[in-house]
Amino acid sequence: MLILGIESSCDETAAAVVKDGREVLSNVINTQIALHKKFGGVVPEVASRRHIETIDAVIDEALEQANATFDDIDAIAVTYGPGLVGALLVGVSTAKALAFALNKPLIAVHHIKGHIMANFVAHKDLQPPFVCLVASGGHSHIVYAHDYTHFEILGRTRDDAAGEAFDKIARVLGLGYPGGPLIDKLAKEGNPEAVAFPRVRMDKDSLDFSFSGVKTAVINYLHKLEQNGEVCNKADIAASFQDAVTDVLCEHTIEAAIKKNSKIIALAGGVASNSALRAKMTEEAGKKGIKVIYPEPILCTDNAVMIACAGYYEYLNGNTADMTLNAIPSLKL
Repeated sequence: MLILGIESSCDETAAAVVKDGREVLSNVINTQIALHKKFGGVVPEVASRRHIETIDAVIDEALEQANATFDDIDAIAVTYGPGLVGALLVGVSTAKALAFALNKPLIAVHHIKGHIMANFVAHKDLQPPFVCLVASGGHSHIVYAHDYTHFEILGRTRDDAAGEAFDKIARVLGLGYPGGPLIDKLAKEGNPEAVAFPRVRMDKDSLDFSFSGVKTAVINYLHKLEQNGEVCNKADIAASFQDAVTDVLCEHTIEAAIKKNSKIIALAGGVASNSALRAKMTEEAGKKGIKVIYPEPILCTDNAVMIACAGYYEYLNGNTADMTLNAIPSLKL
């Protein structure tokens, strides 16, 4: 079965063709990073307009790379939330138009589910259940995958997502956008123990996150240095900040795996590309006899492969959509 996946929830216009849920025949991503860099972050209206300009060409290229035509496609899967409403509408409208014109099944995919499903593409022998940390610019969730379509949230951020915090600290350090890769690179030159930034723990039994406190602590620390006329060691600050964030992500995720008796922790989302997070999670989980897996970086960022994979399993489970499908920017898991 060939699924055409379409993703446009934020600033990547993506299309992919995936066979039987796990074999990638094409993966095309048109990124808008250069477009939004001058603004220091994603501008929703600008993103929506660029999606409109590029989505047809991206889909055509995905079909060409897969050596397929629309006739070969069995179903069309699309992200319908969460995300930026204007951006989502471009993908949803395109998918609906194609499904209607071609008389193909339409499959609505939750964006966070898609990120989790990227692990099934990267690890062909992976089977649920397992615990997954989904960390990106918009999301920080600990999820238990009961099966291919049923997911339980064990913890989530109560304010900033981890990736959002990375972007904000990169901005105040003058590193640029996107912040995650830049913080990761600079942190390799710094001392993670240079500054003791806070690690927030919520209620005793809660696995929820809060990253606004550590973000504020970094900003206050920088202001204090400036007021005292002291030199700022950006590498040390980046390393210390990254250490605080990854400590909490690892601690909560490993605790969730232990509670669920899961011997596998999967990482997903843009922050899953962070080298410190991967190394620390692998080391600390390994001490508990838990294996850590993650997709290659191209499948951690927003992409349509993960949407096609999720769409395949939704279709097998009988979950299809009709022409009333709409974008839901605050869609819950």
